[in-house]
Amino acid sequence: MSPSRITVLGECVADAFTEPAHAPDELALRVLPGGGPANTAVALARLGTPARFLARLSGDVFGRLFRGHLEASGVDLSYAVAAPEPSTLAVAELDATGQAAFSFHAQNTADWQWTSAELARVDLSGTACVHTGSLALVREPGGAVVERFLEATAAQATVSIDPNVRPLLVDPEVYRARLARWCALTDILRLSSDDLELLLPGISPEGVCDTWHAAGVRLVVITLGADGALASLDGERVRVPAVATRVVDTVGAGDSFTAGLLHHLGTLGLLGGRLDGVGLDEVAEACRFGARVAALTCSVAGPNPPWRERLEQLAPAAGA
Repeated sequence: MSPSRITVLGECVADAFTEPAHAPDELALRVLPGGGPANTAVALARLGTPARFLARLSGDVFGRLFRGHLEASGVDLSYAVAAPEPSTLAVAELDATGQAAFSFHAQNTADWQWTSAELARVDLSGTACVHTGSLALVREPGGAVVERFLEATAAQATVSIDPNVRPLLVDPEVYRARLARWCALTDILRLSSDDLELLLPGISPEGVCDTWHAAGVRLVVITLGADGALASLDGERVRVPAVATRVVDTVGAGDSFTAGLLHHLGTLGLLGGRLDGVGLDEVAEACRFGARVAALTCSVAGPNPPWRERLEQLAPAAGA
């Protein structure tokens, strides 16, 4: 079965990585198109899911880079807004394990300026799932507009959220204050172990799953890096191992995992409602597929998710 369309809403970020410079008083940067929601949209399209991206794309040099990257990956930009504001820039420093620490240049940039009129024109007919998260849900003035859009969306499509907490830009307390509202309208909540520690420090993954189920989320998936992922469907749990790979960096790995999860559920025809037909076996299969996509993303530099053909380079996990 062909997967149904998934609409992704959120930011594009210019990810600048340091490179060796020619002189001691120079800083060389390699800029790649990134941003959590943009990475997810690209990964979905490359996997073969019809992916539409709702973004505010600047006309500056970075915005042109984003547009070319998204279009080359097959992402539908028919509802993208041509924004007058500048693009968001993030400068990344990688540690010895490939983990990235970002410093953001995001004041008054295009990504956070959503208006109700811009989103009111979006036609979601034919969309099985709407995915969003990261900074688009918490940065103002657009965050409240995006939240209202999700409230209207929940009646007609599966809703997926990845909080992707960025404490350097937004106090985690802002996420905590809004999380209960998000849970009330979200079907799938995917977050990392780092997000978990920032949002609910000291509470076990199983404990937070129960908390969020009680608040309304049917499927909670927590990615645990090298320890794989924990998925909880209405309180039934399954753990999925990570896929071994040579790690260049981990940038975009979580976004790729989410794309793999949603793509697989969409291919099975399980998106489009409140996950009523989803069982734990299907969730485990989707997580195993997501882990393969994430592993391939980690094996290359930057947020560069794989095309469907590259998945053949990794032997499928059992049931994937």
